[in-house]
Formats: sequence, structure tokens, C-alpha cells
Amino acid sequence: MKASAIIVAAGSGMRLGSNVPKAFVKIAGRTMLSYSLATVRQINSIEELELVITVPEGFENAARAEVAAAGLSIPVKITVGGIERQDSVRLALELTSAESDLVIVHDAARPLATPAIFESCLAAAMRAGAAIAAIPVSDTLKRVDNNNSAIVETIARATLWQAQTPQAFRRDLIVAAHQRAVHDKIIATDDADLVERTGTRVEVVEASTTNLKITTPSDLAIVEAIIAALPLSRRERI
Repeated sequence: MKASAIIVAAGSGMRLGSNVPKAFVKIAGRTMLSYSLATVRQINSIEELELVITVPEGFENAARAEVAAAGLSIPVKITVGGIERQDSVRLALELTSAESDLVIVHDAARPLATPAIFESCLAAAMRAGAAIAAIPVSDTLKRVDNNNSAIVETIARATLWQAQTPQAFRRDLIVAAHQRAVHDKIIATDDADLVERTGTRVEVVEASTTNLKITTPSDLAIVEAIIAALPLSRRERI
């Protein structure tokens, strides 16, 4: 089996308040991107794996340096991302091999995703066609009228899950979903939404609450604290 991995690392990091793009912000002395590269390096359930990384314009060489430092032995392509995340994924898909059976998409802003969750998503996608990492919603959710801040409805959380990345799909499904999105001018916040709109069944693979997406300085502080609390042997593997 052959698969293509896409790391979306083209975000500006504006809400993080950083003077460098988000994926190049350092956590415990390493860039955010380096954590995802280390995770991809440890995937061993795929016979052939290639990687495409999307980065902001002007950071292509910085990304190449991170790839070299990660010691990846797989083919790697680096491209400038689009205006929106969805654009970046579409551009990366165009660079994936047509021979790939699966594509797995991951946000560099989630540096604590493990090789195990990557492999679980790939296995589920190989079986079912599409699968995403997610966690059950634990908070009570309220629908609110934004005009007057009044609660309109309390939403039962029993069947609600919070989507994360990685997300894995049969390559033909995710390519067709993005092509349809361009044609129909569909905008979505994750790739699973685009695939769902084609009528494809997408499975959920339970992940972890530590697979946080870093958006704000407080998110960054939490991830730094999680890494600092890990045993040294575990920190060396991520």
C-alpha cells in the first residue's frame, strides 16, 4: 500500500501573536513543524509513504532545513500554501502521487498527535474509505442567539465528537471532494466535511485530549506544560 501524508503548515499564527508563522514557532526548543515531522518518520504501517508540506511563501528553505533535521528517508515535497487552509490542502493534493491509495492530512498546529493515531486513522481509512481523529465532547453545549446573548437550546452531547487531525481518506475520495468544493464554491473548516458532502461515510477514531490545536498563547502554554511533564525518554521520541 502507498500513502501520501500532507502537513498543513502555512498558517500565519496571527492569533498566536508571533512574529514568525505558527508552524515555525518553537516549543521546548523545537519548531512546531518538527514535531509532526518526527511523528510521520515513525509511521511504519505503510509500505510506501511520501510527504507534502505546505508553508508560507518565503519559508520553503526553513521547511527544508526542518526536514533534513528530522532525518526523513521518504520523498518530501514543499509548496507554498493557499490563502485559506482548504486552499493549502487542495494545492498539496495536486502534488501527491496518483499511485497513492490513501492520503492523510494533519495540521502542524497539533504537535502532540502520535504515530499510533496516524496509523489508526490510516487503517480505518483503508477499511472504510475515510476516517478522522476525534474525541467525545465532554462539555454541555448551548446554542445562543448572538443578537441578545440568550440561550436558545441545550444540545445533547451524547453523540457529539470534536474533530481533530489527522484525517485519512482514499485518495480518489478526497481529490474528488476538493474538486467538487471548487466547482460548487463550498468552504469548510476540515476535509472530512467536504468528503461527507459527497455522501461518503466517514468513521471516527478516538484520539486524545492532549492532541490540542495551538491557536492562542494559552494553547501554546498548555502544550509546553504537557511536554515538560513527559518523561525524558518520551520527550526524545516526539
